[in-house]
Amino acid sequence: MRRFLRENSLSIVFLALFLTALVLQAIAGHSAFNAQQDQHMEPHVSLWRFVTSSAYAGAVMENWQSEYLQFTLYIVLTVWLLQKGSPESKALDEGGRQSDQKQRVGGHADGDSPGWARVHGVRRAIYENSLLIVMGGIWLGTWLAQSITGMSEYNSERLSHQQDPLSWVQYVGTGDFWERTLENWQSEFLAVGTMAIFAVYLRQRGSPESKPVGAAHHVTGTES
Repeated sequence: MRRFLRENSLSIVFLALFLTALVLQAIAGHSAFNAQQDQHMEPHVSLWRFVTSSAYAGAVMENWQSEYLQFTLYIVLTVWLLQKGSPESKALDEGGRQSDQKQRVGGHADGDSPGWARVHGVRRAIYENSLLIVMGGIWLGTWLAQSITGMSEYNSERLSHQQDPLSWVQYVGTGDFWERTLENWQSEFLAVGTMAIFAVYLRQRGSPESKPVGAAHHVTGTES
């Protein structure tokens, strides 16, 4: 068990942080929601009713979809785009999908390579793009969930003001939906872009996200 915890400590800690933040978000959001209910002289709702509401689900999905969009774009753009001096980039002469030998697929696979890396055809095509497929699929799913929960919350507000509800197509064309969406997207783009630039000149000893402390600023990607 100790060995398992040590070898998987990064994913375990982030999972624990995620669950803790999710629970605390629910508690804080529940309190804020009931405070808003007081302002409108409406009854409080239980914690369970709040966490199953479109208000809570929409807030969660807004963040999830922007995070998965960030990684989806990062995965696909770093295949071709480079940043001199950044460990977040491939070496400057390695842009593109690279050769089968470099990627160790087909006849160049190692003895312990995944089975689908050794074959040809559709299976290998799926496997060599599997990270993008899964991350992109999760992004699309959470984006759709955000749009549905956001529509439900938006229509509840419209009905409370005696206005007709909107269809899903109508809602995704509103400023409300895109303001919520772009509010998250712009922060993700800023974070990734600044990380790529900061890592050219700044260091964190012992971190795989940083070049070695003594590496020259111009050293790029795996050259470090």
